[in-house]
Amino acid sequence: MIAAEHGDGLPLIAVHGFGVDHRIMLPLEDMLATAPWRRIYIDLPWAEGAVDTGAATPREIADAVLTEVADIADGGQFAIVGSSFGAMVARHIAHELPGQCVGLATLAGAFELDRDRRRLPPREVLVYDEVILERAGEWRDSFSEMAVIHTMETLAAFEEYALPGLRGADLRVLARLSASYSDAYTPEREHHAGFSAPSLHVFGRQDHVVGFEDGLAHVGDYARGSFVVLDGAGHNLQLERPQAVGELMRDWLDRILRP
Repeated sequence: MIAAEHGDGLPLIAVHGFGVDHRIMLPLEDMLATAPWRRIYIDLPWAEGAVDTGAATPREIADAVLTEVADIADGGQFAIVGSSFGAMVARHIAHELPGQCVGLATLAGAFELDRDRRRLPPREVLVYDEVILERAGEWRDSFSEMAVIHTMETLAAFEEYALPGLRGADLRVLARLSASYSDAYTPEREHHAGFSAPSLHVFGRQDHVVGFEDGLAHVGDYARGSFVVLDGAGHNLQLERPQAVGELMRDWLDRILRP
């Protein structure tokens, strides 16, 4: 499952979202290049070149990643960050290994997998630019489906970090998992003790895919959690607000290492 690895120190494991691959998490490299962490990027089974584990439900995916993370950590400490669907996976692992997981972060996290039950803001594009959309070419719909800021910078970030995963995704694996995507698995409901290590949960104010209200409802489950709703950000918030996300991520990691 390991697709890329950079740096030295405690493991910081990054888990991407549905339909893309580890490259959607690589903006973290610019944000955390000097941080004393061994940054490990995982590819889930639909990613190009990844092994199809045969997992048929979100819970089975989460359990497979749990096994991988346990091997990586080898009984030691680690932190984990997940984006979108990957946030569910990260939360599962953090709750399953509370003695080892020293920090959890979620970016545009899917706290409610059932799309019909999500509390979503209305679709709102803050910066619309037809020229930018035309530059996206055949991937115009994929870009415009998520982007709430149309600029050359956000299009370039989409093309570098999101598009490769979209192009390479195994559609058969995605179709199999889509049939059970609305599995109502919620890690917080199964682990009543909550998560007590430093955590960060960042949401896009204009995220019409997973929203922010379902995540904010879990404030009580994270005793040391920072919950932030960023204006000017949709579902790919690390592409649209990289500076703000970087500041929040660095603060989270500082809180983990602070005595």
